[in-house]
Amino acid sequence: MNRIVPLILAVALFMENMDSTIIATSLPAIAIDIQTSPIALKLALTAYLVSLAIFIPISGWMADRFGAKTIFRLAIGVFIVGSVACAFANSLGAFVISRFMQGVGGAMMTPVGRLVLVRSTPKSDLVTAMSWLTIPALVGPLVGPPIGGFITTYFSWHWIFLINVPIGILGILLASRYLPEMPPTETPPLDYPGFILSGLAASGVVFGLSIVSLPALPPIVGGLTVAIGIAAGLIYLLHARRARNPLLALDLFKDQMFRASVLGGGLFRIGIGAVPFLLPLMFQLAFGLTPFQSGMITFVSALGAIGMKVVATWLFRAVGFRRVLIGGSLISAVTVAVNGLFTPATPYILMIAAIFLGGFIRSMFFTGINALAYADISSEDVSKATPIAAVAQQLCIALGVAFAGGILELQTAWHGGPLVLGDFHIAFFVVALVSAAAMFWFVRLPPDAGASVSGHKGIGAKTVDSISSAG
Repeated sequence: MNRIVPLILAVALFMENMDSTIIATSLPAIAIDIQTSPIALKLALTAYLVSLAIFIPISGWMADRFGAKTIFRLAIGVFIVGSVACAFANSLGAFVISRFMQGVGGAMMTPVGRLVLVRSTPKSDLVTAMSWLTIPALVGPLVGPPIGGFITTYFSWHWIFLINVPIGILGILLASRYLPEMPPTETPPLDYPGFILSGLAASGVVFGLSIVSLPALPPIVGGLTVAIGIAAGLIYLLHARRARNPLLALDLFKDQMFRASVLGGGLFRIGIGAVPFLLPLMFQLAFGLTPFQSGMITFVSALGAIGMKVVATWLFRAVGFRRVLIGGSLISAVTVAVNGLFTPATPYILMIAAIFLGGFIRSMFFTGINALAYADISSEDVSKATPIAAVAQQLCIALGVAFAGGILELQTAWHGGPLVLGDFHIAFFVVALVSAAAMFWFVRLPPDAGASVSGHKGIGAKTVDSISSAG
C-alpha cells in the first residue's frame, strides 16, 4: 500500500483535530486579551461545531462537482485563513466568526480527505490505510491541551492558531504533489431544501446541546434549539423520501455494514466521546493536578493509538470485523469504567497502563468501524456515504460531551455541593455502559462481514449454509 496518501491526509486531519481541542486550554488568556469572559468564549467552540454540522453534508457533492483533490486543498486554505483571523481577532464577535470560518474548512477536510483515501485505496488495503488515518483523529485531541498550555504559558495564545499556517501550507504542497488526480464528475443539482433542513437539524442539535448548560443563557434556549433541530430532522426525513437526489442519501442505511458502522459506532462514540472531557476534569478538579500535568498523563493514550497500527491489519484479517468489534466495544467499555476506580492514591503507573490500553483498543475499534462503513458501498456511492458518516460522528461526540456534563450536573444537584471525586466515578461507569451497548449492533453481523475489506477467510455465510444443509 502507498502510505504517502493516508499520511498526507493525516497531516491535515491532525491539524484540525488538535486545533479543535487546543483552544480549550487557552480560553482564559484569550478572554483577558479580547476583554470578555472564558464562559462567553464557549460560543467560539460551539460556532466551530455548528459550522461542521452545516457544511459537512455538502462536502461529498462539492468533491464530485469540483474534484476531490481540488476541494481538499481549498479546505486547507480556508482553514488557514480562519486560523489567521482567529489570531488577529480583537473582540468576541470577531473570534466567533473566525472560528466559524475555520469550521467551514474543517467540514471539508475530514470527509473529503476520507473520500480521497477510499477512492485511491484498494479495498484489500483499506484497513491498513484507515489505521494510518485514524491516528491523528485520536492523537490530536490528546496532545492539544498540553501543547496549548505550553504555547500559551511560554509564548502567546496567538501562536496556537498561527502554527497552522506552515502546517497547512505543507499539506497543500504535499497534496498537490502526491495525491492522485480526481477530476470532477457529472453531478445532479444541489439539493438546496435538503441542505437547509439538514443544516438546521444538525446545527440545532449541536448548538442546543452546547448551550443548554451555558450560564449566560437560560436552559430553555438550549431546549428550544434542540427541538427545532429535531423538527428539521423529521421534516428532512419526509423530504428525502420524495426528493430525486437528496443531499443525504438515507437509503444507504439499507446496507447492514453501513448501518452497523454509523449507528453502532455512533453509540460507541457517545460513550467514548465523554472520556477526553471527563478525564482531564477529574485530574484537575478532584486530584489537584495542573492542566499540563493531566495532559501529560492522558497523552499515553495517544501512544496506545500509535501502537495499534502495527497489529490492526493482521487482527482484522485473522479474526474478522464481527469478533473484533464485539470484543473491542466490550473491552473498551471496561477501560472506560476503570477510570472510575482511579483515586489520588492510585499509582501513576497503573493509571498510565490503563489509559494506554484504552487508547490502543479505541483506536483499533475506530479503524474497524471506519473501514466497515465502506465494505459494501459502491465507488459511485462513496461520496454519499462519507458526509453521513462524518455528520453522525460530530453529532455523537457532541452528544457524548453533553451527556457527561449532564451526569455531573445531576450529581451536584443531588448532593447540593461542588463536584467531588465520586461524581466523576459515577459518570465513567454510566458512559462505559453506553459504549458497551454498541455491541448489540455488531452481534447481528454475519461471520464474514466486511471480508472484502479485511481479507478475513473465516467461515462465511455460504459455508455455514452448506454445513447446515449437509446435516
